[in-house]
Amino acid sequence: MTNETCVIFGAGEYYPGPFDAPVVPEGALVIAADGGLDHARALGVAPDLVIGDFDSLEGSRPAAGERTIALPPQKDDPDMLSALKIGWLHGRRTFHVYGGLGGRLDHTLANVQLMALLASRGGIGFLHGDGMVVTAIADGELAFPANDVAPGRMVSVFSHSDASHDVSEPGLKYQLEHGELTNTVVQGVSNEFLPGVPSAISVRRGTLIVTFPAEAPAPKVTRYHGFEGDLGPLDTEISSILSPAARA
Repeated sequence: MTNETCVIFGAGEYYPGPFDAPVVPEGALVIAADGGLDHARALGVAPDLVIGDFDSLEGSRPAAGERTIALPPQKDDPDMLSALKIGWLHGRRTFHVYGGLGGRLDHTLANVQLMALLASRGGIGFLHGDGMVVTAIADGELAFPANDVAPGRMVSVFSHSDASHDVSEPGLKYQLEHGELTNTVVQGVSNEFLPGVPSAISVRRGTLIVTFPAEAPAPKVTRYHGFEGDLGPLDTEISSILSPAARA
């Protein structure tokens, strides 16, 4: 069976917590996005591919070659999206991103949006950092095995789409059954796992952003239907919808 996992090292924060150390599964495709190469080098990880405009790279720039994709600084896509696109083109559908949280808030928000993009195409992405994991699920379910995560370690659910319909959270401390969440009313913050109880977070129609403790077991992902589309080609230009002055 082909390994569908891709591990991406970004240029954001890396944390010293006991569950924050990057994990690279055997056979995973490893991509360093721009300054993420500094962190990969520090951890002794040799990426399969390096991509970016290298504006955040502090160490030596990688040599040009088939393992390095140099992008222009002026383009629509952030380097993280470019890394996801390359992973997708290599057949990977499960993405673990380190260095995608912390640092610049706009980059963190962008990376959360990218998790929703993956979910909308039938993929799954996990942002790891600061003792937590951030992911997104569209028209599907995240099923967590029974675990012993300590009380007070929070699970939170937000609607990324305008409305998320038929949302259920069986097995959590505060169980939701067939509810509706919207992206303008916050109702899903600060839930918890129950000791020794399997749980799930599901949405029949819509996209949820889910945060959970890093020490929790990885959820099983179920999708309620097939998804079409991909992440698109690599972007190397400024959008044509901008004014001529902006593109000059």
